[in-house]
Amino acid sequence: MKDNQLSYSTVLFDWGDTVMRDHPEITTPMVEWETIEVIDGIADVLEYLHSSGRRIVLATSAAISDESQIWGALARCGLDKYFSKIYCFKNTSLPKGEAFYRHILKALSIPASDVMMVGDTFEKDIQIPNALGIFAVWFNPNSEEKRESDLGITVHSMKEFLNILDGA
Repeated sequence: MKDNQLSYSTVLFDWGDTVMRDHPEITTPMVEWETIEVIDGIADVLEYLHSSGRRIVLATSAAISDESQIWGALARCGLDKYFSKIYCFKNTSLPKGEAFYRHILKALSIPASDVMMVGDTFEKDIQIPNALGIFAVWFNPNSEEKRESDLGITVHSMKEFLNILDGA
C-alpha cells in the first residue's frame, strides 16, 4: 500500500454493487425500481471523502440508465450530494475500458497519479485503471481473496475501506 494513499485528490467509484446494489435481471433504469439499496457502509466512506475535500466521481459501465436517471437513483437514497460528476456509457459512448478512463482523466484534467478507483469488478475496475497508472481498490465482499500491488489493494467491506482511509 502506498504511503501517500490518502493524497489522491479524485476518487472514482463504480456504481453497481459498489455504491448501490445492482439487480441485472431488472431491465428498467434503477431510478424506477420499487426498492433500491445502498451498499452497507458506503455513505460513511463518501462522507469521509467529501469532508476531506476530495472530488468524488461516478464511473460506471451502466448502459440502461442515462446520467439524469443515475442522479435520480442516487438522490433517492441521499447519495447524490457526494458526487461532482457522472461518467456512464450514455454520456461517453464508451464501454468501461482504457478509452473510458482516458476520457475521464482528460475531461477532469488530471493525471492518473492523482486518481483512485474503487470497484467490484476486477478487470474493469482494477486491471484496466492500473494499466493507466490509476491506483485501484478492489471491493470484494463475496470472497476472502485478496490481491495487492503497488497500484492496488483489496477490501472486503466499506467499513474496512473507511478504516484504511482514516489510517486505523
